[in-house]
Amino acid sequence: MIKTSFENIIVSTHLIHRGLAKNKFKENTINSFKYCFNKNFGIETDLHCTLDNKIVCFHDFNLKAKFKVNKYVSKINYNDLKTISNQFRTPIPLLNELIKISKNKYYLMLEIKPLFSKLNLIKLIKEIKNLKQYSITSFKEKNLIDIYKINKKINLGLLIPSTWSIEKIKKKSKLKYVKFLVLEKKFLSTKKLDKINKEIYYYTVKSKKLFVKYKSKNLIFENL
Repeated sequence: MIKTSFENIIVSTHLIHRGLAKNKFKENTINSFKYCFNKNFGIETDLHCTLDNKIVCFHDFNLKAKFKVNKYVSKINYNDLKTISNQFRTPIPLLNELIKISKNKYYLMLEIKPLFSKLNLIKLIKEIKNLKQYSITSFKEKNLIDIYKINKKINLGLLIPSTWSIEKIKKKSKLKYVKFLVLEKKFLSTKKLDKINKEIYYYTVKSKKLFVKYKSKNLIFENL
């Protein structure tokens, strides 16, 4: 059996998916993020915006799966969202809370899940303006285009569906607003991608064997 540990992982190129360093943690919570930072790792997290324009770290669009409440994050105020999540002892953090505990020392990869309005994108850009190590990613290309129009210096990554062809990936990599790519782990062994002259991250590695095999690459991993 191949063993790995926090001590022999290349910290600068590896991020912990949703803060899930260990099975005991709940995803996208302050406790999970703090643990990652204490182990000297950056994290990848998901962003949504509430009805009252608060940016939160949460994966799902709807609260039903996690909290048994059929409400969309975008249709509820943050105080109500906080009350619901606290009842399940899984408080949903604000992005600015994550930024505060990161102390500007650890890399934050911030994935925008839905399409953000221009107002929410401007709010996001203001919240991250003092960060030194971060990037913004999204499957929704329009988010990246709209951010690029506001600020061309922001490090933007395009998340690529696993169904895309190599040629389509190469074509997208040439877009000026795409600073790097984030690909599904099935592409790890695709040597044709090595010719792309941009950084590539791969998600989500959950196998120690796979991690060790490709640890020289930029990996987003969990529970290792």
